[in-house]
Amino acid sequence: MDDTYKTVERPAEGYISEKKSRFLSFVFPVKSTGEVKEIVDAHRKKYYDARHVCWAYMLGWERNEYRVNDDGEPSGTAGKPILGQINSSELTDVLILVVRYFGGTLLGTGGLIKAYKEAAADAIANAVVVDRTVDEVIGIHFDYILLNDVMRVLKQFETVQWTQDFSETCRMTLKIRRSLSAQLKEMLSSIYGVEVDPH
Repeated sequence: MDDTYKTVERPAEGYISEKKSRFLSFVFPVKSTGEVKEIVDAHRKKYYDARHVCWAYMLGWERNEYRVNDDGEPSGTAGKPILGQINSSELTDVLILVVRYFGGTLLGTGGLIKAYKEAAADAIANAVVVDRTVDEVIGIHFDYILLNDVMRVLKQFETVQWTQDFSETCRMTLKIRRSLSAQLKEMLSSIYGVEVDPH
């Protein structure tokens, strides 16, 4: 099971010029459409004198939530080529914006597609691309007496992270990469008295 995906670690910028039109490109790591809207709105304000602010985003490790926006450029000449660069780099949880300052010469549809594609590619080239794992969260609870048994299981999984709440009984929230979660649940369930919350 594939449980990794690629994204960018932090924002990065790119730039190209084509027949005196300037294209400023930006790539951002994002987790939600709310975040996308905030960043797009902020850039529209900051570059209020630009002719177009076009963008595309892709969300989710399965890479099936995306949107493109041509912002007044001919349909399919801006957002789609930007999304094409996100796809060819196999990225997700990213937003790429390209701000265009018109240089006086019309580029035609082919020229626009090429310019937006190259601007998006330049921002990606300047970004730090990282692999992330798809994690699952598992809740468990048990009596104190079983703590050592539980810890013995957890120590067999290098990547597991947990938070604990030990009041009357022991409750733990575990985070582990998706491909290992079934094995972890099985090992914990086999300890008599450990309850694994269904997720």
